[in-house]
Amino acid sequence: MLDKPVASRRCGSSSPMYKYDTNMAKAQNCRGILEFMSQKPSEQSLIGAPTSLAWMLIAGGVVGWIAALALTIERIRVATNPDAVLSCDVSPFISCKSVMLTWQASLLGFPNPLIGLAVFFAPVLIGVATLAGAKFAKWFWQLFTLGMTGGFVFVLWLFSQSVFVIGALCPYCMVAWAGMIPMFWKHFLFAASEGIVPVPVKSVGFFVHAYDWHWLFTTLTVFGLIATIVWKFWDLWPSLI
Repeated sequence: MLDKPVASRRCGSSSPMYKYDTNMAKAQNCRGILEFMSQKPSEQSLIGAPTSLAWMLIAGGVVGWIAALALTIERIRVATNPDAVLSCDVSPFISCKSVMLTWQASLLGFPNPLIGLAVFFAPVLIGVATLAGAKFAKWFWQLFTLGMTGGFVFVLWLFSQSVFVIGALCPYCMVAWAGMIPMFWKHFLFAASEGIVPVPVKSVGFFVHAYDWHWLFTTLTVFGLIATIVWKFWDLWPSLI
């Protein structure tokens, strides 16, 4: 783990990025990093996130929270009327109801959307605080990264269960996934590039450059999920026509 990952990567005279990049914005960024290095150790222990990441956390959190709220409302409708037809019941294999009545939809003994209502609020709060100028201790970012990683893994697990076990797709669930996936990649690459997540020293440069390409990681992930869905339900798509 690097003690001063940002400065060592971007401002040293041996840094390829700084040596060959004459863009004024880069130079101003490096001056800000050098000022950071001159701060007291107690001040350096706090880490701030880029504004773009803050907006991503807010947007992804809001999208996920709205999807979780919609699922919670629909789950209440099913609880009061098991025969109810939900707004997200499009076909036999595109149906929230078909998914929410399975054990996978209540992994901890209560409906998963209740988890979403709680956890999707966290990135919104952190994003708003970041826009207000807040910085957080490294341990805080590490815990948040752990939570984001857990959320991403949970999304992949729910996807695999929906596609390969249950055999049905939940539209509102997929909206929540759409909020989680870009949030995870942008934050994880930020954490790895800033030394929040321990990575091999030789790979630091990769994560620094990868952060600017976070959208590519998101696109590849979403493309993989969509391709799997299209392949798995290939014979059922004509039924929608």
